Amino acid sequence: MIAYLDSVQNLTIDSLAAGFFDGWPDAPSRETHVKILKQSDFVILAMDESTEKVIGFITAITDGVLSAYIPLLEVLPQYRHQGIGNELTRRMLDQLSDFYMIDLSCDPSLQTFYEQHNMCSAMAMVKRNYDRQSGL
Repeated sequence: MIAYLDSVQNLTIDSLAAGFFDGWPDAPSRETHVKILKQSDFVILAMDESTEKVIGFITAITDGVLSAYIPLLEVLPQYRHQGIGNELTRRMLDQLSDFYMIDLSCDPSLQTFYEQHNMCSAMAMVKRNYDRQSGL
């Protein structure tokens, strides 16, 4: 059974299942991953109750007034295609529903996923410092 939590208060490195940031050439360490989760304004975790491990998460950062940005949505490969990403996204969009704008960047192959959540494609500009992909 999958439980969804919106608190990271008791989160530790040992709470995270291995395998996040699949396909990243220079993935953040587990220590950095915990920092990302704890320092985000909003977080929702998907936890496999049988293993007591986090197997998915979504984060958001905001200005607290008008704008919210969803930088990360991750579900471990072995848990994909079970509706976990959809549920994480639905819950996060519910939490952010009072904000004027909710933005995220994604690869074109993921746009149809977000369109299912009433998001629309828009032009964006991004800068990536790939030598910093594992974190500060």
